[in-house]
Amino acid sequence: MALTHLRGKTAFITGAASGMGRGMARVFAQQGVNIALADIDLPSLEEARDEIAKLGVDARGYLLDVSDRAQVYEIADAVEKDFGKVHIVCNNAGVGSGAPSLDETPDEIFDWMFAVNTMGPIHGFKAFAPKLKKHGEGGHIVNTASIAGMRMAPGMNNGIYAGTKFAVVALSFAMQDAMAPHKIGVSVLCPAGVDTNIYRAGRVRPDRFGGPFEREISPGLAALLKAGLSPDQIGRYVLRAVQDNDFFIFTHPETRQWVMEWHERVMKGFDRADELRGLLGINNPPQPDLAKMKRG
Repeated sequence: MALTHLRGKTAFITGAASGMGRGMARVFAQQGVNIALADIDLPSLEEARDEIAKLGVDARGYLLDVSDRAQVYEIADAVEKDFGKVHIVCNNAGVGSGAPSLDETPDEIFDWMFAVNTMGPIHGFKAFAPKLKKHGEGGHIVNTASIAGMRMAPGMNNGIYAGTKFAVVALSFAMQDAMAPHKIGVSVLCPAGVDTNIYRAGRVRPDRFGGPFEREISPGLAALLKAGLSPDQIGRYVLRAVQDNDFFIFTHPETRQWVMEWHERVMKGFDRADELRGLLGINNPPQPDLAKMKRG
């Protein structure tokens, strides 16, 4: 169900104090949408709330660590109490962290990145889906993944980040399947370069994941991010996806080739399977299409 009439509705956005989340908040507020901003960075959250309120909508800030399930459920209840019906949920909070070789990456980096990037959207979905279903007016859920959730590139050393985002893409598909009967749309945002501070997320890493840290990013990566799309441009893509009920939100069409190259590698794996079937003499029957069996 596309949400074409947005004025007066409420959007809950995580990671809303900066970057893409703040861009989404601005763009939605310009359409008359009330905004519940959630973030772990309190000073930036208060600044963002004040900025959004000046756009003439009800804007409130909620200090939130999306990796904490109980906290997400508690904030979801508070948002519903403060605003009433919530129609749009943007599970956007995310962290990026350069790391050494995968086998040498500290356990707390694995734990932190999956807890925020993958479990965060799960917590947001589980906390808000019943609330969107309850009012029966439809709605939309947007999960922030990345183009890294659609392909792996050799030499990038971003396997953990990509792993968290691959999971978000798959989970978003499952969420869409679950929510469709309730007229609730689901989108997955897969941007490439965006001018954000995602690689400074370590400044607010919780103590249970090793505490705050600062990292230096290479001049090349810093320049790439600076040259990327602005957060407000991303917000405009997200707004249109909500209005049109799009599933994939690709913001950089030129990355089509990256994904095609990844799938070519997958197809080569199937070619090898054909070869091995003959070499090994294994003639198992064709696998049934379970999705078609379920529909039938």
